[in-house]
Amino acid sequence: MTVRHFLDITDLDRAELTAVLDLAEEPSLAPVLHHKGVALIFEKPSNRTRQSMELAVVQLGGHPVYTRGDEVGFDVREPVEDVARIMAGFHAVLAARVFEHEVLLRMAAVSPVPVVNLLSDRSHPMQALADVLTMRQTIGPLERRTVAWVGDYNNVARSLGEASAMLGMHVRYGCPVGYGPDEAEVERLQRLGAATVVAFPRLEEAVVGADAVHTDVWTSMGQESEAAARRKAFEGWIVTDEVMQAAGPHALFFHCMPAHRGDEVTASVMDGPRSRAIRQGHNRMHAARGLLAFLLGLRP
Repeated sequence: MTVRHFLDITDLDRAELTAVLDLAEEPSLAPVLHHKGVALIFEKPSNRTRQSMELAVVQLGGHPVYTRGDEVGFDVREPVEDVARIMAGFHAVLAARVFEHEVLLRMAAVSPVPVVNLLSDRSHPMQALADVLTMRQTIGPLERRTVAWVGDYNNVARSLGEASAMLGMHVRYGCPVGYGPDEAEVERLQRLGAATVVAFPRLEEAVVGADAVHTDVWTSMGQESEAAARRKAFEGWIVTDEVMQAAGPHALFFHCMPAHRGDEVTASVMDGPRSRAIRQGHNRMHAARGLLAFLLGLRP
């Protein structure tokens, strides 16, 4: 069987993405990782990613091995390729949360077992799986429904857009000038199968009529030097009760977390009745279980 890597949402086609989501909703799956290990390499620390991946591996009968970035020392202690080749001899899957996407590409180029992106500067496909899984559970069938992103067009926004587009949604981005997708990126997302993809320079325009409103922190991990400039650029780009009301009476709120109440979202929205952020976080585990099962050959 040809090895399948998962570095971006687009490593799946639409049918495969749907299959992963279907597997994620199965309460129990065959123990495809029985007596097998999964390497979890973390250059960046995490709460949800570590917890969800470790439990997903255990639920599939496997043994997760958590390794900090300084323990492997990519290109410091030894080359990325050597780390991948050695770990592939121990494990059925290599999963890594890295600063640079190029590290994952180099791992996948030499690994005889699946490599999974737990987050990179380019994309966060595991988060996107949980995002669309939660929307599907709470909104219903997603084709031609509308998802709105408010804030920075970052790795989370890119992967969410890809997954939403592949499932036939209307995709909207509301981003401050200089922080949104360019025209080529909008066209790329459109080609993935979206009903429409539109970028707006105003928050209010992006959310009108949306079924789901997503946001993220203004400054992601690794961007600390930009914090002051970003705080100024994103002033006013906060999801409030008024913004949710503009989206519509049935619109739901989503956040990949951690959330900074008072910055990108008010506490009344984050902790209010429209928020599905906690369920979204819990779905990281279910999405991880479905993805790992799929990569190891299980089908719904």
